[in-house]
Amino acid sequence: MYSKEVQVTNQVGLYARPATFFIQKANEFKSTILVEKEERRVNAKSLLGILSLGITKGTTINLIADGPDEEEAVSALVELITSNFTEGKAPVVLIGAFIFANDD
Repeated sequence: MYSKEVQVTNQVGLYARPATFFIQKANEFKSTILVEKEERRVNAKSLLGILSLGITKGTTINLIADGPDEEEAVSALVELITSNFTEGKAPVVLIGAFIFANDD
């Protein structure tokens, strides 16, 4: 078992888009991963679990992992949080673009 505390510093905390990026990252690992806030623990791979903790900017959480890649899992999640979730930003996709040319 491996654990580490980290403070959430991004503007919206672990809500909506950052929570989705967090869960996607957690699902890359085989280990069981938990997020602990105060006395509550939830599965780090569960969107409803993460959202139920109400993690806002400035909240300190404890990440706990148990399994074959526990240290890598915790380190990757800490890095994602401390980077303010920049790693998980999806590329912009342009759909239905039109190019107008002036044929003068």
